[in-house]
Amino acid sequence: MRITSWNLLHGQPIPPLSVGPSQESLAAAVCQLETEVIAVQEVDYKLPRSNTRNQISDIADAIGAKDWAFAPSIIGTPGEKWRKLKDLDPRIVSGDSNSLEGSYGIAIASTIPVVKWHRLDLKNSVVGMPLIVPTESETSSKPKIRAIYVHDEPRLALGATLTNGWTIFNTHLSFVPGVNLYQLKKLKRWALKISQETNTKPLILGDLNLPKNLPVAGSDWQSLIQQNTYPSWSAKIQFDYLLTHGANNQVKDLGTIATGISDHLPLRAEIN
Repeated sequence: MRITSWNLLHGQPIPPLSVGPSQESLAAAVCQLETEVIAVQEVDYKLPRSNTRNQISDIADAIGAKDWAFAPSIIGTPGEKWRKLKDLDPRIVSGDSNSLEGSYGIAIASTIPVVKWHRLDLKNSVVGMPLIVPTESETSSKPKIRAIYVHDEPRLALGATLTNGWTIFNTHLSFVPGVNLYQLKKLKRWALKISQETNTKPLILGDLNLPKNLPVAGSDWQSLIQQNTYPSWSAKIQFDYLLTHGANNQVKDLGTIATGISDHLPLRAEIN
């Protein structure tokens, strides 16, 4: 199974461009990854800033995947106008649907058939933090960076039980220290529960916002790939991980690819 985790930054080119992402540039970037399963974070669903595209559907088309699902974190655009999900808002969208408003969240696309989708809500930090964000540069191939105060949005995990004996759990944890560790602990318990119920092996992947291999410290989980992924133009830290539990599989690091999209590099592996 060739698998990729990627914080997509809604397909934003780096350095950021005022025109925003295009369907064609995103598809070209995804095709370079040569993946069978892709888990993406910071993905848009029919938002104006990404030309009202269903980005995970476009990604699925690019890799030839029939199965995909989007799990909204918020309704609206982060950093602009948004709201939390209400009771009647769909928690998972798979296939064409007009019942969900423009949203932002996480998603999975797979060429390996999906038996069942799962969702776990992880809430959010009540406090935000100043974060460094890339902005457009007119004079350099590297983006300018600036710090802005960001309110934490609700966090979640999306699971996909595959026919090959794995259940993939995609997440984007809080950037607030301590809160992300609590969320990960809750996610690990849930992942083991789902894997036992489905008789599959669990694989947690995504942007965990935790450096220095902290996601596996003091636990019996293993990190499959050691690869700095942030920032994409000069990666010095690993925020993105592939975590397994009790699985003795051969793993090949497929190496990362600088696609020119996002402030994170994609994390790629082949698991046998």
